[in-house]
Amino acid sequence: MGTYAVTGSASGMGQAVVTKLVALGNRVITVDIKDADVVADLSTAAGRRSAAEAVLAASAGTLDGAVLAAGLGPTPGAERLITEVNYFGVVDLLEAWRPALAAADRAKVVVFSSNSTTTVPIVPGRAVRALLSGDVEKALAAYRLFGRMSPPMAYAASKIAVSRWVRRHAVTPEWAGAGIRLNALAPGAIMTPMLERQLATPAEAKNIRRFPVPIGGFGDAGQLADWVVFMLSDAADFLCGSVVFVDGGSDAYFRADEWPRPVPARGLPSYLWRTRQFFERSRS
Repeated sequence: MGTYAVTGSASGMGQAVVTKLVALGNRVITVDIKDADVVADLSTAAGRRSAAEAVLAASAGTLDGAVLAAGLGPTPGAERLITEVNYFGVVDLLEAWRPALAAADRAKVVVFSSNSTTTVPIVPGRAVRALLSGDVEKALAAYRLFGRMSPPMAYAASKIAVSRWVRRHAVTPEWAGAGIRLNALAPGAIMTPMLERQLATPAEAKNIRRFPVPIGGFGDAGQLADWVVFMLSDAADFLCGSVVFVDGGSDAYFRADEWPRPVPARGLPSYLWRTRQFFERSRS
């Protein structure tokens, strides 16, 4: 049994993850804006620092894993909050917790992404690049160009950026080389309090219900929690840098031929250089 930190623990998929982990005999340090072991506002830098420090103190400097489930949906007028929580509320905490994860044996991290990363069109690349470089103001400026579509752009861009952060860092000596498995889970429409609020708004409900989900209906938070438990288990020792879609087939519906693709010829020199760099740094 191990010690895990779970953000977004007070409701939805985060709460379901906590229930599953505790039932298996694990110790879980919960993090949320209310009703948690660590109460913190992840939309501010100060809140993220206090959350990171409190978890490190509670875990005595060793974490067997972490689940970053805290997130905000595409709420009108909340572009900054969406950006701060969905991206920096993951990255800042994981960077602070990395030494504690490295101190454990084969620690595992699951970041909640979204199938919005691949099913929302015309997401501004400049916003994604801005987030990856830590520039929230530039990202917000990119969203504003979309007017009333700014909230869904902020949501999708934040999830694309955090997914790319996962894939870029998962394979580095600081993460994979330190025995940490870093992966992401990309749900579709899951029946959570967030989705219930959206379905209670007629305009949003209409868009949600006509969105293609090949198997139909909505996902179950408990089933997503089972996926998380698997990704935290010994069975996932060889899982690294993956983004796993659990969305009823929506990603496949839109992108049947987009993935997988081989490394393009123009990217081969970079690919070989990165491979050599990894092994050289691992031996040093």
